[in-house]
Amino acid sequence: MALGDKGTVFVGTRQLKDVYAVVDRDGKREVKTLLRVSNRRTGSCSARARSTSPSTTASRATTVSRASSTIRLRPKSSSTASIPESTRPLLEIPRARTRRQLYYNVGAPGNIVMPAYFQASISRVDPNTGITETYVQGVRNSVGFDWHPKTKQLWFTEHGRDWLGDNSPSDELNVVTRKGQHFGYPYCHQGDTLRPEFGKNRSCAEFTPPALKLGAHIAPIGMRFYTGKMFPAEYQNNIFIAFRGSWNRTIKQGYKRHTRELRCERQAEDEPFLTGFLQDEKADPPMWGRPADVMVMRDGSLLVSDDTTESSTA
Repeated sequence: MALGDKGTVFVGTRQLKDVYAVVDRDGKREVKTLLRVSNRRTGSCSARARSTSPSTTASRATTVSRASSTIRLRPKSSSTASIPESTRPLLEIPRARTRRQLYYNVGAPGNIVMPAYFQASISRVDPNTGITETYVQGVRNSVGFDWHPKTKQLWFTEHGRDWLGDNSPSDELNVVTRKGQHFGYPYCHQGDTLRPEFGKNRSCAEFTPPALKLGAHIAPIGMRFYTGKMFPAEYQNNIFIAFRGSWNRTIKQGYKRHTRELRCERQAEDEPFLTGFLQDEKADPPMWGRPADVMVMRDGSLLVSDDTTESSTA
């Protein structure tokens, strides 16, 4: 999900392959299909490209990621619900006046494999030039990331590998302190567990450990820093994370939204915020909803979504 300048909520879907615009007209919500992507799985969308300069304004176009490319949508008129004028590849965008970087993640191509140079990483592209560069490596699969409102450091969630037991390895919350960091995949899991196939003659000390171990197979997806004023002061600048939940664990876990309280920049503690999605931890399916993303609205409320039922507001 992403929030537009005029309050429009943009929602990307993976299996339906569509991007939607949710608009509020006189207190009534309307859903418009913004983009249909034939034979492509639409992942996520962002209403703004992130600027490297705090003095510049972000782009008002909507950026959408697909399986094989990234495109930018520009509405015909001021109505964010109108059909886009063009869906050109990102690299064809005309030169902008300000320098911005668009960050994106590329996961590993398998559960535990040696990735190619551009996989298992978070990279960034300059929309002005089309030049891309790897920002950090060793990230098996990150779906959610956000910048700390004060330190401006990039924090991201990461899925651990499967089929190493019910309790190993842990999914992670990580923080980037410098470009070029390596977070371990496929050599080291959860900061302290070497993998026999690729970790021989290596040490976990070579890699950046997680800021927090989240638990095994909980599938953390969307995450955002809370910058609103509606919730109590202790939630300010803390992270909300959506746990989609385990699928192959004997006793299911996850299926909730947690907060992460950050202490001294790298230390983090957690507590449940919204629970009840998991109905029977031994059933299949065990839940009525699987949290997928979180987003802070202008009034300070928290919009949450799941990929089983519908969106709701906390």
